[in-house]
Amino acid sequence: MIKINNLSRIFRTLDLETAALSNINLTVNEGEFVAIMGPSGCGKSTLLSILGMLDSPSSGSFDFDGCDIAKFNEKKLAQLRKASIGFVFQSFNLIDELTVYENVELPLQYQKISKGERKQRVEAILKRVGIDHRSDHLPQQLSGGQQQRVAVARALVINPKLILADEPTGNLDSKNGDEVMAMLRELNKEGTTVIMVTHSEKEGDYADRLVRLLDGQIMLDKANQVGIKVDMQSEVA
Repeated sequence: MIKINNLSRIFRTLDLETAALSNINLTVNEGEFVAIMGPSGCGKSTLLSILGMLDSPSSGSFDFDGCDIAKFNEKKLAQLRKASIGFVFQSFNLIDELTVYENVELPLQYQKISKGERKQRVEAILKRVGIDHRSDHLPQQLSGGQQQRVAVARALVINPKLILADEPTGNLDSKNGDEVMAMLRELNKEGTTVIMVTHSEKEGDYADRLVRLLDGQIMLDKANQVGIKVDMQSEVA
């Protein structure tokens, strides 16, 4: 699904040049759950922004679903992003003036989907993430865990090929954080590709592959045996 070669991202000012990413090579296959890990400032969020087509590399290539997106203009990138990628942010990024239903429906309104189909898809996805009983509530009337469920529903309603999660439990207590991570893991087991940025080893255990960054470079890329064991234990249970 994703293949990047010799990718670098350099930020320049009048007096300073900073390499946020340096010669990154990474392939992510369809159906994987990948955790990108590392300390603050290592380039995790920059890499996720590029994978989400919100930022462009300074050099190198980026193929998404077989297409070299370096050739795409901003309009075509936006169309691909809206149709293929669901985003889950640490800060939820819900619109306070819209209800739960309206927040989840919003991405579909950009895709010229009929009102009837929008209603069917929103109701189905709200039920899937267990927040359908709050569909008429505003975000500030929900707990942090409930808001993140709404954010996950909004990401899923477009039937994305890829979910990008940026510190998805950063603003949650441990119980709600565990529930959100279990939900992401379940979605992955159902076939959705997930790439998650995190500094938490506990969150990393949910992934089946760990990519560790340091100073803008990949230091480690390996299968996560802990994540595999977690799945095996849940299946036995």
